[in-house]
Amino acid sequence: MRRGAIVMSLIALAGCASQSDGPTVDTGTIVGEVGDPRNRARAHTDLAAAYYERGSMAIALEELRVATAADANYAPAHSMFGLVYMELKENQLAESSFERALRLSPNDPDINHNFGWFLCNTSREKESVKYFTQALRNPLYASPWRSYSAAGVCSLKTGNTKDAEEFFQRALKLEPDDPQSLLKLGQIRYKQGNIDEARRLVSRYNKLRTPSAESLWLSLRIERRLGERVAEQSYAIQLRRRFPGSDEYRALQRGQYD
Repeated sequence: MRRGAIVMSLIALAGCASQSDGPTVDTGTIVGEVGDPRNRARAHTDLAAAYYERGSMAIALEELRVATAADANYAPAHSMFGLVYMELKENQLAESSFERALRLSPNDPDINHNFGWFLCNTSREKESVKYFTQALRNPLYASPWRSYSAAGVCSLKTGNTKDAEEFFQRALKLEPDDPQSLLKLGQIRYKQGNIDEARRLVSRYNKLRTPSAESLWLSLRIERRLGERVAEQSYAIQLRRRFPGSDEYRALQRGQYD
């Protein structure tokens, strides 16, 4: 998943900061900032989220230090710390940050989602699903399809195709254009032999996003299964040109289609 998908509402909270060309300050100081500690913590966490989205982890950390100095009990700041540390592969610090955020706000859907994604990416996929489920219990959760989709990805990692399929279907019912669910459910349908449905799903993905090695490989195999040699060759050329070092292209070279 991309960073923007992981940030969840923290990026949304950044408001103008994340929707404009980005913050222009290079430190944790906002000239003339006023307001109570919670508002200051929120403002600096929003800036940290925008810097995180841009890949500026050092500045994001500085903003978060200012945020927690203003209000040590502002849970989104600790969750954001977790995301930044996760990106930096500082897994122990990331886990501690997420756990502190959850102690402060145990029912926050975005914090539960973020911690679930951390667990999924640190070889604790089965444990991760309960945090996605906890996020989904909150009726005010603004983007529940993201947790359904993430739960599907993590279920697939454990080989639980049945649950993954259900999670992706629920995600797409809420957000029909969720790219990750389209692609992953397309892969499931291909393996089930439902080629027409797989084709529909991956075609939609390729229209919404720049095709990835994963989506081109699925499209190629679908067209091969359907006997559409011209389309198959077209996807093979795209895979070779765009992703010559990918596992998918190496599988094509070996002729390992399934």
